[in-house]
Amino acid sequence: MSEEKIIVGLDIGTTKIACIVGRRSQNGKIEILGYGKTVSTGVRRGIVTNIDDTVSAIKLAVEEASNQSNVEIRSVNVGIAGQHIKSIQHTGMMVRDNRDLEITEEELEKQRMDTFKINMQPGEEIIDVIPQEYIVDGEVVSKPQGMLGSKVETIFHVIVGQKAAALNIIKCIEKAGLTMDYMILEPIASASAVLDDDEREAGVALVDIGGGTTDIAVFHNNKIYHSAVIPFGGNIITEDICTGCQILKRYAEEVKVKFGSAVASENRDDEVVSIPGIKGRAPKEISFKNLAGIIQARLEEIFELVNCEIQQVNSKHKLVAGIVLTGGGALMNHIRQLAEFKTGLDVRIGYPNEHLSVETSKEMASPMYATGIGLVIEGIARIEYQERLERMRAEKDICQQPEHVEEETH
Repeated sequence: MSEEKIIVGLDIGTTKIACIVGRRSQNGKIEILGYGKTVSTGVRRGIVTNIDDTVSAIKLAVEEASNQSNVEIRSVNVGIAGQHIKSIQHTGMMVRDNRDLEITEEELEKQRMDTFKINMQPGEEIIDVIPQEYIVDGEVVSKPQGMLGSKVETIFHVIVGQKAAALNIIKCIEKAGLTMDYMILEPIASASAVLDDDEREAGVALVDIGGGTTDIAVFHNNKIYHSAVIPFGGNIITEDICTGCQILKRYAEEVKVKFGSAVASENRDDEVVSIPGIKGRAPKEISFKNLAGIIQARLEEIFELVNCEIQQVNSKHKLVAGIVLTGGGALMNHIRQLAEFKTGLDVRIGYPNEHLSVETSKEMASPMYATGIGLVIEGIARIEYQERLERMRAEKDICQQPEHVEEETH
């Protein structure tokens, strides 16, 4: 892919909409050319609930990113999440006409694309199909390209979602004057931004705690084995603080971010913050310990649900690398300790800075931008893959062309 090929990631989240413009630099890192961020009011738990509000927010974020990067943005890679997302396994089988010919990338891609045609429940559609395992003539292989064989079976990780939810995202993009390159599951995008190859090989669970949802992607042997979306995130913690402390939502969000903690015992009883009262009423004093108790209770519930999803894979494939937490929720104080206690696994906080070039601003290296940066990384990888397929097809066409023999003239 040309260094000048510019890719745009659009993260349509519950709390924010972020537009990130990037490209691959000569050293292989991702160079962020510009970004825009605006408050999201038309999305709830990953689902678009107000088209007009979402379109307005997209336009603002795109305009800011365009001005900052000096790039005219026409197409985007967009993320999708929400409780409606589920994953299934499907095995595709291909019987080859000639086992003495090498298995090609083009054959494998055709088998993958055929998987999009399998029947789904009414109202559902396949969002993405990812190869998980290859079996050639009964033997499991890591890379079938170039091998010989008569039968190729591929186990696919198939991501399924509600057709209406996907169509509403596309409608928002089109109404904002843009076109869509790829729709990508958000935890897969986040994983591309914060995981390294060693973690993917050893076994790791990516847990992205966003505003409306907590997204999960589990990897082992460099393959994705499970993905899920839990319909709870940072917003429900804010709502719990509103109810428990009887304060306005804007103050609840502020104290959560500034003074919140995931472990109540890490706070002293005498640490308090004063919150303005409603309509002239007396200010409220909230202790940091009580605040942390509210946050801890909800996070414990989230991590219990996360652990249930992880155990579906961990029983077969041990997650040696444990859990990587990312997303805005990963910035909560002491969240790593709570996650380790609830899951029994090693936990680290995932920052996307490993894949970013040194020119990128420090703000972009935050876990809250992991999905947006991951959408850029995934977009680049998918375009490079398509370009590689096109080169292979072109080379194949050249090889198959008959040699032109000029007739001698007498």
